[in-house]
Amino acid sequence: MLFDITRTLNSNLAVWPGDDSFSAKVMADMNRGDVVNLTTLTLSSHTGTHVDAPCHFINHDLFIDQISLDVYIGPATVVTVQREAGPLIPADFPNVDWSNVQRLLVHSSASHKPIDQFQEQFVYPSPELADWLGQHQVVLFGSDAPSMDKFNSPDLVGHKAMRHNGIALVENLIFNNIPDGEYELIALPLKIEKGDGSPVRAILRA
Repeated sequence: MLFDITRTLNSNLAVWPGDDSFSAKVMADMNRGDVVNLTTLTLSSHTGTHVDAPCHFINHDLFIDQISLDVYIGPATVVTVQREAGPLIPADFPNVDWSNVQRLLVHSSASHKPIDQFQEQFVYPSPELADWLGQHQVVLFGSDAPSMDKFNSPDLVGHKAMRHNGIALVENLIFNNIPDGEYELIALPLKIEKGDGSPVRAILRA
């Protein structure tokens, strides 16, 4: 069984303030007599459900086409947190058996907010949590929140702590009607030359 944990791209989807909104401009339409249907897409590389490349927050680090794809496919653990906003710490995951976690996917209240309104309050990993995940050999952290740091963070300590611990990042997932538990994650980024990020189609296989 497959579960789609990707946010749908459309013009109503809220984006990070200042980013270009998603648009799909019709360039050819069979209803108008054209041979094919064809659209031109306009979007930020961080629109909807997406992967951050390390160069997004650390200059001269790896581009999206240089990162290993291995971390984006494999066993994943979905965990619901009770915290509504602010930094997540290990104590926010009281019932997790860390010996079994390779990829941690965090389900918060962000999955249940209106998609057309950008939420400035959300959960994000603390450096303490990043170090904890690194100590337990977690290779990927995914969240339904739009960032790994608080809104308008000046230093992006969460992003950088995750990178320091070798943990890949997926943001803006959505976990409506997804039970906590063990799955296989597949969330491959596009191969964009010198890209700082990429939308993904993220799915869980039960």
